[in-house]
Amino acid sequence: MDSLLREVRPMVVRYCRARLARVSGLAHYSDDVAQEVCVALLSALPRYEDRGRPFASFVYGIAAHKVADTLRVAGRVETVPTDTLPERADDGPGPEEAAVRVIEAQKARELLDELPEQQRRLLVMRVIVGLTADETGHVLGMSAGAVRVAQHRAIARLRKVAVAQRLLP
Repeated sequence: MDSLLREVRPMVVRYCRARLARVSGLAHYSDDVAQEVCVALLSALPRYEDRGRPFASFVYGIAAHKVADTLRVAGRVETVPTDTLPERADDGPGPEEAAVRVIEAQKARELLDELPEQQRRLLVMRVIVGLTADETGHVLGMSAGAVRVAQHRAIARLRKVAVAQRLLP
C-alpha cells in the first residue's frame, strides 16, 4: 500500500491542484481532495478489475469524481460576513487580476474546444496537469514518443486557430 501511494499520490495532487485552481477560492482544498482520492483508492482497490486499461485511468476516474464532489459542495456553500478581521492582509489577486484570469481561462477553454477530443485530453494532461509523456501515454494507450508527436501537432493546431482568431500575431 505504501509503495502504491508513493507512486500515485504525486499525480493525484497535480491533478487536483490543476482542476481546483481553475475555480477561485478552491485551490487550497487540493491537498485535502488528493488525500480523499488516496483513501477512496485504497477502499476501492479490492473491487478493481484489470480490463486492459491503464491503472492510472482507474485512479483518475476516482480523482475526477472527488473533484466534482468538491466543486458541487463549494457551489452550495455561501460565505457569511463576520465581525472579525483576518490577521494578515489578503495577498491573493485583486478583482481586476481575477477577472483577467477568468477571461484568459475562458479563451483557453474555447481554444481547446477547437481540438479533437484526443488532442484536448493529451494537452490537458501534459500542460495543465503536468504529467510526463510516459504517464500520459499510459493513460491514453500511446507510447511516450507518440505522445510527444501528438502534443507537437496539437500545439501547432492551437497556434493556427489562435492566429485565425487573431489571438496571436
